[in-house]
Amino acid sequence: MKRKFLCALLCAAMTATMLTGCGEKKDDDASQDETNQEASNESNESSESNATEGESSGGGSELTVWCWDPAFNIYAMETAGEIYQKDNPDFKVNVIETPWDDVQSKLTTAATSGSYDTLPDIILMQDNAFQKNVISYPEAFVELTDDIDYSNFGKAKTAYSVIDGKNYGVPFDNGAVIACYRTDILEEAGFKLEDFTDITWSDYLEKGKKVLEKTGKPLLSCQAGESDVIMMMLQSCGASLFNEEGKPSMVGNDALKKVMETYAELVKAGVLVEVNDWDQYISTLTTETVAGTINGCWIMASIQTAEDQSGKWGITNMPKLEGVDNATNYSNNGGSSWAITSNCKNVDLAKDFLSKTFAGSVELYETILPKSGALATYLPAGDSDVYAEPSKFYGGDAVFSKITEFAGKIPSNNTGVYYYEARDAVATAMQNIVGGSKVDDELKEAQNTIEFNMEQ
Repeated sequence: MKRKFLCALLCAAMTATMLTGCGEKKDDDASQDETNQEASNESNESSESNATEGESSGGGSELTVWCWDPAFNIYAMETAGEIYQKDNPDFKVNVIETPWDDVQSKLTTAATSGSYDTLPDIILMQDNAFQKNVISYPEAFVELTDDIDYSNFGKAKTAYSVIDGKNYGVPFDNGAVIACYRTDILEEAGFKLEDFTDITWSDYLEKGKKVLEKTGKPLLSCQAGESDVIMMMLQSCGASLFNEEGKPSMVGNDALKKVMETYAELVKAGVLVEVNDWDQYISTLTTETVAGTINGCWIMASIQTAEDQSGKWGITNMPKLEGVDNATNYSNNGGSSWAITSNCKNVDLAKDFLSKTFAGSVELYETILPKSGALATYLPAGDSDVYAEPSKFYGGDAVFSKITEFAGKIPSNNTGVYYYEARDAVATAMQNIVGGSKVDDELKEAQNTIEFNMEQ
């Protein structure tokens, strides 16, 4: 009975909260930011009695934290505070709800003005922005290399907050990529979930054609003009849009060229269908328009809004590229990590707190998973009984431990300072390639665009 109850909690939590936990969804960012801002105003008012927004706690046994999403990140941080407080009764964590865009803008303002005293003790930072911020504002952050046991995290997740061989972040939520399939539709086409496990993109394309022929449903959908699928495919072989020196490396990038060619083939065959926006993308999943999707594990929450599809979905790893060095069936999309700012008045306390909670407590991750759906990148949590709970929605599979295992196999890649600009340039190139342009010409144009931006 306990297991059934916990499983129900897990599924409900995933549906309610994972969508806003760690995904990178451009089309709904504006509305989400408005919602977050309204909630932030209310949260800040209630927090002023504990700590002034933008100020560290001033030492002692208190820490002030900026992060967003009450049901996900804030809940996790407050729970971490409660767990740490068991052995440190005087400890207190003051969480000030701050939307990600505000965290970024306030950090930029503080760094460019040289007034770091406006920052809190700890901030949550999106992984793909981590290197850019530390490289651009190195004096704003505290190094954590010798204070955290990073062997307990996947190398790819850790790499997001490593600059010049030094660690500046504590990994948090999981953006491991999963391939989700409607198992009933696959069976209609003569396939099982196992037929899509540990496969290549060539296998995926050929089987996708058969699924389309026999069921009329594509295997995959995504937003036109977005680069998520491209970046997931690229990272699956540890490749990047930049070289080790941080310079654009789109021209002569064999992995990227293979990705672009593969994407175009999927579209041409009808195995991948492009839609106009995020809502249409989600609709393809919930209205049975497609037979599956490939995305960060946070997509599970959106899938689970179609309660009538419970038991009809299965989860496995993504396809890998053929003819590309270091290609794997694992990648990442989304996620965030904690950082200590240079304004922290009690750095030793902040380090100890993070090392014994987010970087050292299975109890923390077991506690927050049922209510928040916050899947850990802390690898020891994957062995817990809570993570081993079967999910009725996903055919009784222990999907949480499976995803944690995936997270430990993801290759790392270099994001660089101009990561988001490069993503946009590649997305534009991909649309032109789908429209008939030559791959080499478009990659050259994309690299010229980023090189121009970097010179400004």
